[in-house]
Amino acid sequence: MKIAIIGAGNLGKSIAKGLVTNQILTTLYLTKRNTTDLKEFEDYKNVIITQDNSLAIQNADILVFAVQPTQINQILRNTQPLLTKKQVIISTITGFSIASIEEIIGQQQSIIRAMPNTAIAVGKSMTCLCSNTLGEQRIETAETIFNQLGHTLQIPEPQMQAATVICASGIAFWMRLIRATTQAAIQLGFDAKEAQQLAMYTSEGAASLLIQNKQHPEQEIDKVTTPKGCTIEGLNEMEHKGLSSSLIQGMVASYNKINTIKKEQL
Repeated sequence: MKIAIIGAGNLGKSIAKGLVTNQILTTLYLTKRNTTDLKEFEDYKNVIITQDNSLAIQNADILVFAVQPTQINQILRNTQPLLTKKQVIISTITGFSIASIEEIIGQQQSIIRAMPNTAIAVGKSMTCLCSNTLGEQRIETAETIFNQLGHTLQIPEPQMQAATVICASGIAFWMRLIRATTQAAIQLGFDAKEAQQLAMYTSEGAASLLIQNKQHPEQEIDKVTTPKGCTIEGLNEMEHKGLSSSLIQGMVASYNKINTIKKEQL
């Protein structure tokens, strides 16, 4: 499998780390204007680092576009003459629709939109996928790639904006919750390193319980809340202070902002 990542910035590098770690390619092309940022990949024999998008596009079967939204129009226009019908186009561009891609490169290409998050670097991404009509025949290829880098879910394209907030921005939201837990642990007597370990691995354990037991969160909460106990006391205090409400309002605010950005790009 020959893959090219066009625009190996933060997300592109995260995808690349996941690909090389899981060894699910034969050749990987990484393109970036400033290739010094990609030095960490120089020792991988199957990774080719270049500033030349054309070189990468002409030699890859799967093209992953991870550039900035302001750059995608021109890059696709430059790419269009080089494309073959056998290639799969995967776009990770926030707010850039399949119809917008088809308008530039045509409807004869298999086009897939993927919304991974930066946890793809450690094989734990939640990646949402959608495609055009031709892409439906190749979306299993994208699933094969991204399932080895975490978990995938096919969704209708109109839900991609919301998925961006929940999954991509969601990494930052969960990081902030882990940081808050760390701060509380420090206040309760642990040093900073110990506090972060407690927060990180407890968070990982909570998610793992839901994934493996296929339970609703409240079912797992019930297992650790006892009458007049410390857990329910803490939970109720958090809810009185607006924990759930703040999270929901924050996600809705991010969703409203992403739609504003999309309108500004039109």
